[in-house]
Amino acid sequence: MPPVPLDFTAVDFETAGPSSASACSVGVVVVEDGRVVEKRGWLIRPPAGHDVFSEWNIRIHGITPDRVVEAAGWAEQMDDLMSALGDRPVVAHNARFDMGVIRAACFATGVPTPSLDYFCSLAVARRTYELHSYRLPVAAMAAGFEDFPHHDAIADAEACAAIVVHAAGRHGAAHVPELLEAVGERLARLTPLDPERGIRPMAFA
Repeated sequence: MPPVPLDFTAVDFETAGPSSASACSVGVVVVEDGRVVEKRGWLIRPPAGHDVFSEWNIRIHGITPDRVVEAAGWAEQMDDLMSALGDRPVVAHNARFDMGVIRAACFATGVPTPSLDYFCSLAVARRTYELHSYRLPVAAMAAGFEDFPHHDAIADAEACAAIVVHAAGRHGAAHVPELLEAVGERLARLTPLDPERGIRPMAFA
């Protein structure tokens, strides 16, 4: 069979506070054959018990409680999220954070955790560039994606996508598995949250 084209979906979440279940915004960027073909994003009303907005998070992403009052809750927006992600591999910058948001928000709302194959553009960047920092703005600049509004979910997802596309070109990779092989990584599978561990605070991505 011919190699699968460079198809993937980049995702980024912003959270209301330290709870990993407190998703308040999402950005999704679809890449097909190495090109961005769709960009979507929307606000999310965080689950009850995880809906307190911290001053720190508001200062970073600018989303305030009044902006999400009329937004769909996590359970109500899941169909839209899964439709946007599609059946392509999912990537996020520091994927541990963003996959943790999905896992925790599903746990908090009683929604089944989706089966997603994902990888991390932070890990890809670390094995592609020599930088003083691998934070999203710095890695994106190395990929030629500059001057974007960091912590805007759509912009962050697009920056993540740019890193993957540029890194694939650097490594001569025509598809995601080939890129991951070149950088010594592999696809991971999202699994449900362990009930014994519960939802724990996470550092802001």
